[in-house]
Amino acid sequence: MPRKKKTDGKAANGMGNIRQKTVTRNGKEYPYWEGRYTVGFDPGSGKQIQRSVTGKTQKEAAQKLKAALAALDTGTYTAPCKMTVGSWMDIWDTDYLGGVKPYTVADYTANIKNHIKPALGAVKLEALNTHTIQGFYNNLVKPPEEGGKGLSPKTLRNIHSVLHRALQQAVSIGYIRSNPTDACILPRMEKPEIKPLDEKQMKAFLAAIKGHPLETFFTFTMFTGLRKGEVLGLRWDCVDFKRGTILVDKQLQREKKKGGTYVFVPLKNDKSRTITPAAWVMQLLKHHRAVQAEQRLKLGPMWEDSGLVFTTETGRHLDIHTIQRAFKPIVASIGCPKTHFHDLRHSYAVTSILSGDDIKTVQANLGHATAAFTLDVYGHVTDQMKQESARRMDSYIKNVLGQ
Repeated sequence: MPRKKKTDGKAANGMGNIRQKTVTRNGKEYPYWEGRYTVGFDPGSGKQIQRSVTGKTQKEAAQKLKAALAALDTGTYTAPCKMTVGSWMDIWDTDYLGGVKPYTVADYTANIKNHIKPALGAVKLEALNTHTIQGFYNNLVKPPEEGGKGLSPKTLRNIHSVLHRALQQAVSIGYIRSNPTDACILPRMEKPEIKPLDEKQMKAFLAAIKGHPLETFFTFTMFTGLRKGEVLGLRWDCVDFKRGTILVDKQLQREKKKGGTYVFVPLKNDKSRTITPAAWVMQLLKHHRAVQAEQRLKLGPMWEDSGLVFTTETGRHLDIHTIQRAFKPIVASIGCPKTHFHDLRHSYAVTSILSGDDIKTVQANLGHATAAFTLDVYGHVTDQMKQESARRMDSYIKNVLGQ
């Protein structure tokens, strides 16, 4: 007499199986249904790699099992990940930022520690969804009086960039199927108004720094448009007096950590550039080199030969905080208390455009990645030039017409 088939929930090989199980917690039994399926074979041992889904009812477990098997058939299957968002952010921060600049890594780490992990760290990585992230973003920009953090849209975009990059790496590895930050809506970011010095203010600034220990440093910055770190890290071997050019290939920055030291790092867009300053600027550097040589002879072995163009009285690199402390009272004395050191760079750019330099030349001198970015920052200057062009054309037309 043939034996009856058991109805224990098992299915054909490769199709998975479902069975009822019980777990005991605090002396009480909790029944549930588990569906198991094979996703492949371990390349080392050759054994099956099995995964499971669970449900409170047999139907629920069966539906989850069916979805997993369908994903395997279509090639869209992603293995369940028990890792939390916090654990993954730590792994990503430690193992996947090898090619990122130290300053950028420090910013990423700070955003992870101060914002992302406190809010999302305990969430399962595979359970993180767009709606949860959107709520996190909304709370960051909500005013403090409404229970939010009151962060600016720009700060939020920085945090979003970190989270997006980390989750995109998780997608590439296969921990999650898609990046839930892709569908998030970010608040509109107002473009900050630049405040360059006009011609009158530039003259007042130059008069105010006359005889100041950092006079050449400030003057050089205003007439070359180099970034703060680029001026700090400029070495004499990058200055070619014969050709009248300067190679900008690195910048000097202080590490963003307790006890951090100054280190040379790549440029903002990782592309070196050669600029040709005005002949007057190159003469200024020649005079500065002569003064520095006299100081080096005076100090003898006490001089620290850093090779830098701008140094302290003993040859060491300048400290950015010293520069900031010196700069603020100077601009305040000429009636521009809200002017920042970076505005010297803006002043150079605006002056270049108004003097007739084309946008591509200005872009190259400033080291911007694209001319479009230069136009976006200094578009108001080109608008002013258009108005002047229209006035010149109006005058020409009237002259032609005999008016």
